Formats: sequence, C-alpha cells, structure tokens
Amino acid sequence: MDEEFLSNPYPAFSALRAAGPVHRMLLPSGLRVWAVVSHEAARVAMTHPALSKDIDTSVRLGYFDREMSAGGTPRLEHSSVGRHMLNMDPPGHTRLRKLVNKALTAKAVERLRPRIEEISAELLDAVEKAAADSADGTVDLVEHYTAVFPVRVLGELLGITDEHLPVLVDLTAAIMSDDNENAGANMARFGEHIGRMIHEKRAAPGEDLISALVTARDEEDRLSDIELVSTVFLLVVAGYETTVNMIGHGLRALLAHPEQLAELRADPSLIPAANEEFLRYEGPGNRATLRFATEPLDLGGVRVEAGEYVSVLLGSANRDEAKFVCPHQLDVKRSTNGHLGFGHGIHYCVGAPLARAEMEIALRGLLTRFPDLSLAVPDAELRWRKSFMMQGLERLPVRLSAAAAE
Repeated sequence: MDEEFLSNPYPAFSALRAAGPVHRMLLPSGLRVWAVVSHEAARVAMTHPALSKDIDTSVRLGYFDREMSAGGTPRLEHSSVGRHMLNMDPPGHTRLRKLVNKALTAKAVERLRPRIEEISAELLDAVEKAAADSADGTVDLVEHYTAVFPVRVLGELLGITDEHLPVLVDLTAAIMSDDNENAGANMARFGEHIGRMIHEKRAAPGEDLISALVTARDEEDRLSDIELVSTVFLLVVAGYETTVNMIGHGLRALLAHPEQLAELRADPSLIPAANEEFLRYEGPGNRATLRFATEPLDLGGVRVEAGEYVSVLLGSANRDEAKFVCPHQLDVKRSTNGHLGFGHGIHYCVGAPLARAEMEIALRGLLTRFPDLSLAVPDAELRWRKSFMMQGLERLPVRLSAAAAE
C-alpha cells in the first residue's frame, strides 16, 4: 500500500499473473483471501455457483472470524450498512435488484439526460471561474468538477437533501478508505443519517428512488430498515465514489496520452466507446466485493476450501495479456468486449447505464468547452487516495487554455 503501488499497481499485478491466476493475499483489513488476478479466472469466480456473497450465511458460519488475522478489523461487508444486494445471493439479491433497477434502466437514464447536461454546464461555468480567479490559471478538476458532478446528479435521483448529502458523501469516502480504526464509527454515523432521512421520506415521500424504496407496498418487495439503510449506502457508493473515480481516471488517461486525446477531439462520436476503454485501462476499483466458498472448488489451479474468501482483482483482470492485446496501452478505438469494469454475472453494476451517461456527458462537456485542456503538473506528480478497493485521484490540476500555460 505504498505510494508506488497506489499510483501504479499494474507491475505488481503483471508479476502475479505471470506466477499464476490465483494467489493467497492478506487484505489491509487483515482478512486472508484468495486473490484472482487473471481475466479467465475472474469471470469464473464471479459466476461460480459455489462462491456466495450472502453475508448473513458467512457470519452465521463463522467464516469471517476464521479468516481474520490477529489484529484485523471487521470492515464494510460485516456492518449495518453491508446488507445490500452486493452482499446477497438470490432470492434476496433478486428482490432488491428488481426494486432499484426500475429507476436505473437505460430508458429511465435517458429521461434524466437533459438535467444531467444542465448540471454539467453549470459546473463547467464554475470551473472556468475558478481558473480565472486562481493566481496561475490552474484549477483542480477533482474539487470543482469530478467530485461535485455525480453528487449533484445523485441528490436529484435519490432525493437526498442538501442537509444530508455532503455528510453522506464525506462518510462514504472515509468508509471506502483503509481507515480501519474509525470504520465502525463512520458506518454508524452513516446509518444514523440514513435512518433520519428514511423517517422523513415515510412522512413525506417524493418522486425519488429512496421514496420508492421506502413506500414499496408489495409484500414481496418490502425492505427492512437494515436493507433500506444498506441499499442507500450502496447507491451512494455506486453513484458517487465509483463515478468520481471513473471520470477522473478517464480525464487523467486522456491528458497523459495526447495522441489519444487528439483522436477524440477529431471524432467526438468515439467518446462512448472510449469510456469503455477507460474502464478497462484504469477502472474505479481495484477489486470486487468479497465472495466465499460454500463448498470446495478448483479455481485457477488452486483448491479453495469451504469457508475461504475470494477477492477478484478487477484492475489485474482488465490488464490481462491473455485477453487484451497490448493491455498497458490506452487505445480509444480498441474493442473492449469482455472488460470487467462493471463486474460480471448477476452482480453486474445495476447503475451502469447512469454511470455511462454521466461519464459521456462529463467528458464531452469538458472537451467541447475547453479544447486546449492540459495537465498543469507532470503525470508522475499526481497523488492517489490510500485505498486498495477504490482507486481515486486526490487532485487533478489542469490548465483550461494554451494561454494559461504561457
């Protein structure tokens, strides 16, 4: 977890793949897992019937405690905010996903597109003003755009008020970091805020996704309070944390590869496909959420025993030479069929249509408004947040015009 690995984990991933598709690994939380590093083994792991994500079963059977090393700290998956669809098997997973999916279909996202474009334009005005007001003409796109854009979209989609949203976003970032010492307190605070918001929605529901989840009347679809809190947590993580990183990584990759940036400027119709390449090249997360074996299985040539945990390293699988030609090269015209940036199988990202729309609108808006956009510091000087699960830039300083660089 040193700075070298955080900024560029891919040499380590390549070395692991060269030695085999699956390895023993100790997570920063202290949990022992089997780390899946090849593309083929990753796809198998994410669909194998013997690998479960049902957190209640894992806790009941004591698997988590058995795999924790001395001094390890229980984390997100085993908390009051961890009982969401990513940590469930069918039929519970199916029930929750059906409810959320109603608001996140491609057709539903298209209805939101005009408002998302308005939010982008408003923020680009603010970016331009911040650059004009700065002493050297530079502006941090993380602070003024990529970290704000998905928050605004998320607030409207979920119906989270200005009172709660900034706090929830800050707590989400803290929970997704590797701050094990304060993890429990942060998760408890998140749950308290969501609990108050759910109470408000019950009293006065609105035309938003959280109100729809709170007021679901069909007995089969009714969510418990714990499920409600956990589902909102998942939606905030998926709608904010991953999207911030997706947009930031795509911009950084383009700005560090001027020839690829020139391709998109010459033909903006390439942007949707290019976003898939950004997800493959440097996605928002290094690893998928955990799975555990309900029975022994062979995975990538190793024996995984019942109760052992499996962690799929998406960042490694998406750079696998056996799947992608020259995987360490950014190519906005590449066919990215089979990339795992949104996962695979029944847990494929439910928010993928919204994430794609936000990423396309963000990138198109920036490149259209600022055709001379460039990094304000050498790429090697960019710093990354300390988290093994989520990979995100701390800052992205840029110049908006060629004149600002002079």
